[in-house]
Amino acid sequence: MDDPQAQVPRARAFLEHRHGDGAHEHRRTRRPARAIGWALALVLGFAGVEALVGWLSNSLALVSDAVHMLTDGVALGLAWVAQRVARRRPSPSHSFGFERVETLAAFVNGLFYVALLGAIALEAVHRLANPLPIRADWALPVAVIGLAINAVMLWMLHGERDQLNVRAALLHVIGDFAGSVIAIVAISVAWLTGWVRIDPLLSLGLCAIMLVSAFHILRDSSRVLMNAAPESIDVGAAGRAMLAVEGVRGVHDLHIWALGGEQTALAAHLGIDDIGQWPAVLERVRVLMRDDFGIEHLTLQPEVIESGGGDG
Repeated sequence: MDDPQAQVPRARAFLEHRHGDGAHEHRRTRRPARAIGWALALVLGFAGVEALVGWLSNSLALVSDAVHMLTDGVALGLAWVAQRVARRRPSPSHSFGFERVETLAAFVNGLFYVALLGAIALEAVHRLANPLPIRADWALPVAVIGLAINAVMLWMLHGERDQLNVRAALLHVIGDFAGSVIAIVAISVAWLTGWVRIDPLLSLGLCAIMLVSAFHILRDSSRVLMNAAPESIDVGAAGRAMLAVEGVRGVHDLHIWALGGEQTALAAHLGIDDIGQWPAVLERVRVLMRDDFGIEHLTLQPEVIESGGGDG
């Protein structure tokens, strides 16, 4: 019979083999968000026109919409670059891969959006105190075209909204779509009634609504960057489930965290009676974590519990 200690390297090699296969399979099935590139081209192609017309017509709502579109370009460009970097294969110095680049891009986009909302809110307050006449005949047609372009971008990005990075970029596009609607309403009311203060008032309302969405993006991305467990996974329940697996005597040093994208990782020490049982125990735990918790990236260390002792 083999020396139990000599079986440890083989057990660990088995673990590393299963670990690597899962990571590579997941990476091969990632879909590039080509829609981001098309949306970026639309944004950059129209934002300058909208900003110029908004400035000349004194429509803050239209200028705000143009600024939204310009920042959309930055956000979409950042998202596009992040997705290309995230598809790179793991390297010796980046053994987990590069998927967290997308999360970092989402966090930066969220901060950028909060700063943008603050700037628009300050200008809206200034316009409330010092209203300016609006050239509706210039601003309204451009606002309608902007609404159509934003609708096309929403349609292109909607199918990939489950990715955090795309959600952050989509936040900009949703804000811009709402900005176009507000611009059309504000310009129309100002044109028909002469009440120009509706322009900054509606701009302030948009800022308040979009600030909530920006907060959610910052919260979700910061959880990943801080190695927090995904909200969908109960760490305690995962530990209890592993402890109930046949052959497992104890579970400790349990850590669960999101790697970025859709990958979740788990690391733990498992107490067992006999190192010879380890390959079978490992397979049971691997299947359990995959089927019940959606976790395929496992790093588990066996610890043989001495007869009559505990695992601490």
